[in-house]
Amino acid sequence: MKLNRFALTLAMAVLAVGAISASAQTNTVFAFKTLIYPGDTFTQTLGINNAGTIAGYHNGNVNSGFVLTLPKTFVTENYPKAVQTQVIGINNNGKTAGFYVDAAGTNHGFVDTNGSFSTYDYPGTTFNQLLGLNDGGTGVGYYQDAEGNDHAYSTKNHKFTLLGASGVSSQATGIDNAGDIVGFYIDTAGINHGFLLIGSTYTTLDFPQSTFTQALGINNLQEVVGTYTDAAGNTHGFLYDITTAVFEPVNEPNGVDSTLINGINDNGQIVGFYVDSIGNTDGFIGTIVRCNP
Repeated sequence: MKLNRFALTLAMAVLAVGAISASAQTNTVFAFKTLIYPGDTFTQTLGINNAGTIAGYHNGNVNSGFVLTLPKTFVTENYPKAVQTQVIGINNNGKTAGFYVDAAGTNHGFVDTNGSFSTYDYPGTTFNQLLGLNDGGTGVGYYQDAEGNDHAYSTKNHKFTLLGASGVSSQATGIDNAGDIVGFYIDTAGINHGFLLIGSTYTTLDFPQSTFTQALGINNLQEVVGTYTDAAGNTHGFLYDITTAVFEPVNEPNGVDSTLINGINDNGQIVGFYVDSIGNTDGFIGTIVRCNP
């Protein structure tokens, strides 16, 4: 995986304010469609707005960001002169966010407004990634310090706000229009936990019976998506309802043991990727077709 989302090393105990203990349910049914960049064996669909426009990344090693207009119009989006670009977040105004790698191997966050790119780097740092963007133009992401520890932040107009206490290692991955933020952190035992930040209140999000949870996306309807691993070490997606505090497992049928959900819009559509039976990484879109009472 190329998103560097498993590099956390420090504890974030201050986030464990309201850990969720609700049991998982299976009430929501999705219709899935695989999305593959033409001629490639590696496609990640990572963000989706309410128009159904999708941000993503293909190839896995080179400058290969894209925006997809369904059903199959892929438009290349790469930061000028970068050697690698990943487009991760897209808002309802069509702005995108992500990160790029320059010729020296340095990671920089960016926002793209109709082809006009702007670099977003926390002052004094050399490793940044923007992972989410709301309609008001506030982005979320993280920087990595010299020791390799990650620090979550939000940013707008190049003004940065660190999230959590000093010395905490975390990544912020999604933000809604109300400013609610999701992300993940690692505790002192090395366990990944998702988190939800509403105002100044952090809540830990752990999928039931899992010791690895990452919250990766949030919409404006109090719904969160992400990934967790089961006892056998298999990767699954999840949908979490903030209002009811209920988790639901979500698996793409072709990648039942390797599903990751990265984005969700307000129309019941999710995007992510899975590993198929021959080892290729395939993007997908899932659309809610039925909700049981």
